[in-house]
Amino acid sequence: MTPVDLPVASVVIPAHNEATVLDRCLATLAAGAAPGELDVVVVANACTDTTADVARRHGARVIVTPTPGKANALRLGDEAAVTFPRVYLDADVDLTIDSVRVLVATLAQPGVLAVSPRPHYELAGVRPSARRLHKVHELMMTGRRGLAGAGVYCLNEAGHARIAPFPDVISDDGFVHRSFAPGEQVVPAGARSVVRPSASFGATLQRRIRVRQGNRQLDAMGVALPEGRLGLGALAGLVLHRRVTPIDAAWYLGLVGADRTLVRWRSVTGARVSWGTDTSSRGPATPARAGDLPRTG
Repeated sequence: MTPVDLPVASVVIPAHNEATVLDRCLATLAAGAAPGELDVVVVANACTDTTADVARRHGARVIVTPTPGKANALRLGDEAAVTFPRVYLDADVDLTIDSVRVLVATLAQPGVLAVSPRPHYELAGVRPSARRLHKVHELMMTGRRGLAGAGVYCLNEAGHARIAPFPDVISDDGFVHRSFAPGEQVVPAGARSVVRPSASFGATLQRRIRVRQGNRQLDAMGVALPEGRLGLGALAGLVLHRRVTPIDAAWYLGLVGADRTLVRWRSVTGARVSWGTDTSSRGPATPARAGDLPRTG
């Protein structure tokens, strides 16, 4: 393939002990890409594994920092990135070069400042109880997800200027999503990411707690949610129209009740929260091939 003189986008990948999944992430990203088409920066933050070595083997530029935290890693990646648009990619998420090209092309449209792919949730290895939860949640989020939850978002220079430098927040994608009006952010149909969700009820609950605390933090900062809150009436509608079963709904209500209770308890006790790493979704990873991923058309 003919080399590209200048990269069409910079890709920033914050990575804390992600050696088990980063190989697949970078191999998927590189498959079919022209030499020099992407400027890839991996920020290995407070790693005690071989994350940095894995990144170097794939030809990524690597920044190593002893300071933990995703927001700091995003800021360091921004300092090193050489061009716009800028893709921010979680190390455990798969994104193809075709999807990157769609995101870049969409950002060239007038008025568009931020884009994200549509997430495809890989449920292999996910326990039945967690499958029920993910099924219900995805149906409730239809048309509402925006830039959050795909493990990827992409900003052009004007969009980046609005949110940079990244603040120290629990939910960076939630912050980015809330920073743009609906007309300024687009989820193009031709771009997909592969996300591996939490594999058990307990792991899903811990992730939900972090999401709720992240949302509360953004509320306290005065960063409003453009589409408003999602009420449980949406769940009743799914049951009424037989899109989920009453058992599915009961599992989901149990999850919501548990995460609300635990968030209140952590608020009372002053317990801190960080994203950390969901090890339930980090099984042995093999590099994905373009044909293994969902079609982007």
